[in-house]
Amino acid sequence: MSIPDDSDSHGTLYLVPTPIGNLGDMTQRALDILSQSELIACEDTRLSGRLLAHFGIRKRLISYHDFNEEARLPQLLKILQSGGNVSVVTDAGSPGLSDPAYRIIRAAIDNNITVSPLPGANALIPALTGSGLPLDRFYFEGFLPNKSGARRNRLERLRELEHTLIFYESPFRIEKAVQDTHDILGDREACIAREISKIYEEFIRGSLSQILEKIRGKTIKGEIVFLVAGAPKKKGKQSD
Repeated sequence: MSIPDDSDSHGTLYLVPTPIGNLGDMTQRALDILSQSELIACEDTRLSGRLLAHFGIRKRLISYHDFNEEARLPQLLKILQSGGNVSVVTDAGSPGLSDPAYRIIRAAIDNNITVSPLPGANALIPALTGSGLPLDRFYFEGFLPNKSGARRNRLERLRELEHTLIFYESPFRIEKAVQDTHDILGDREACIAREISKIYEEFIRGSLSQILEKIRGKTIKGEIVFLVAGAPKKKGKQSD
């Protein structure tokens, strides 16, 4: 989508991370940007409304989620094109990272509108740094397919990657996902990081077979990041 360009009068599209658990992770810059925005686009206006109220911010909110992204674009672009600043937030974490935001980011770029992503809370990086797995190279896959067949096919395609593999996973599927990963990739070192920054934050580390023993038949609750060591380096292969 493109509308007539007058870049000098454009506002800025801000991508504002919100806490994934601990409200202390909300940065001062994020609060300042939200306070100065003409409009805040959010997944759930009730959740975001409570977050803003906690910090004493009263701003106009509009719903912006997977099911209405395309329909909201003209409205958001009109505000940006007329000089207003728009912030995008998700229910928790960084916009666009397995959450809505891609379409408005792409539309803003196509219309020569400044996109300003703020650093801040997400589950991916803390899970990686706390996992004990190699940090130098990693591959973020997002969510694996729900069904085992498709999930195993996807894992087959990742088998040769030497990067640490990072997945988001549902607590209802984590045991099956670990089992499929063990079957396809072998008994690699891995980690389940759950409830990052929350009261019950936990890291379950070990080989995939050891992790399976720890979680088998148990109820695993909360937001989960599942990390798996990359493929062993092939003998004779030189580092880049």
